[in-house]
Amino acid sequence: MLEKLKKEVVEANKALVTSGLVTLTWGNVSGIDRERGLMVIKPSGVPYEELKPGHLVVLDLNGKVVEGKLNPSCDTPTHLALYRAFKEIGGITHTHSVHATAFAQACREIPCLGTTHADQFFGPVPLTRTVTPREVEQDYVGNTGKVIVERFWRIDPLDVPAVLVAHHGPFTWGRDAMDSVKNNIALETVAKMALATLSLNGRRSS
Repeated sequence: MLEKLKKEVVEANKALVTSGLVTLTWGNVSGIDRERGLMVIKPSGVPYEELKPGHLVVLDLNGKVVEGKLNPSCDTPTHLALYRAFKEIGGITHTHSVHATAFAQACREIPCLGTTHADQFFGPVPLTRTVTPREVEQDYVGNTGKVIVERFWRIDPLDVPAVLVAHHGPFTWGRDAMDSVKNNIALETVAKMALATLSLNGRRSS
């Protein structure tokens, strides 16, 4: 089932390593077959270099596993929430890349300080609100998806295919799995540029 999509998702997950976006197994990529309503995602704990199509987990949009023997990524509920809310997207990437995560942990949006950022993201990269203690206890990962969707109620997710989850890290999306990785690479790059720019001129973002 979904062999082409599985191969694409494997390649996208391995691209996290070659692009320098991940440490250990701190990241995951998923893809979706919209026609069938099925998501394919990396399982928890499998090293990227060992990842094969047969390791991937297939779920429906309600979170029911329909194929796969391993546990899906712990971030699966967030991915599912985004696929349900953002109908146009076909792939999602989550990492803890250093510079984008630094902005997320500092609870600061990444400001648009130049044309490089503006060419990729139409405006600042938004930051979610902090997940409440009650939401953490109820379903932290699922509520992470909730706060992302809340943040985008006035933002077109295709205009800004990225978000920073407060105290956590970045999620990006795109037309397919590899496109979401490319957007994560771009996000990390503009975060690094912004951090350097702010350090040089001492100007805080609005």
